[in-house]
Amino acid sequence: MAVGKEIVTWVDGQWHRGNAPIIGAADHAAWLGSQVFDGARQFEGVRPDLDLHAARIIRSAEVMNMLPPVDAATVQGLMEEGCGMFAPHAALYLRPMMWSRESSPGIIDATPESTGFAICIESLAMPDPGEFSLTVSPYCRPRPDMALTEAKAGALYANNARIMADARKRGFSNALSLDVNGHVAETASTNVFMVRDGVVLTPAPNGMFLNGITRQRVIGLLRADGLDVIETSLTLTDFDQAEEIFVTGNIAKVMPVTRYQDRELGKPKIGLRARELYWDYALSARV
Repeated sequence: MAVGKEIVTWVDGQWHRGNAPIIGAADHAAWLGSQVFDGARQFEGVRPDLDLHAARIIRSAEVMNMLPPVDAATVQGLMEEGCGMFAPHAALYLRPMMWSRESSPGIIDATPESTGFAICIESLAMPDPGEFSLTVSPYCRPRPDMALTEAKAGALYANNARIMADARKRGFSNALSLDVNGHVAETASTNVFMVRDGVVLTPAPNGMFLNGITRQRVIGLLRADGLDVIETSLTLTDFDQAEEIFVTGNIAKVMPVTRYQDRELGKPKIGLRARELYWDYALSARV
């Protein structure tokens, strides 16, 4: 998936300009979906939590029974090296990936030692706050006994994609998805927060959605700023009563929601404060 016009790819021990091919037709991942990835960002000369993203790709690979061919420090170092091929203040999307290449004949689980590794870095502007709407998806998130939900696995994103596609067909930017118990999990591509009576509430991690790195960072920043942040089980009724909604994720980091279903939301005071706090945190690492 090329999301930017400028791309560099690390594979087989060297950097390539452009969208370099990395997976062979006979690779296990090409037909059985054993691929994991992570996403990080560079913007305004900083790369917030790059070490955490590098560590998570290793954990995701191990959950998928892969033997990572590199460690987290190497992943981080290569991402930093690749960013040096762009302008210092370029807005970039950094995506390390691992996948399985081999399995024994007639056996569908992959050979752990056959793990491939690549990094794709693409130019991608940071979205500004604007019109961002949410609906509710008819499609649910799987339980950990149904899918490898601990990993940031490409195979899980077919479900995310249909959540997003359905929302956009109905004129919305994204959609809340529920877990199998009927509680709000997240959107197709972000974690979600709501505000009621000045208190920030967000779904408690229960294994049915990814406990995002930006999500965790924003929770800590809001609490340090004196706000009450409660992780709990939330229903659609809770979101119907929300004064504000905002989402967190790697692409935009923090994005206030302007419309939920058919209801226009007011000025996102806390959502914008969360975004300001995140930017202050990120830019504090600028050398």
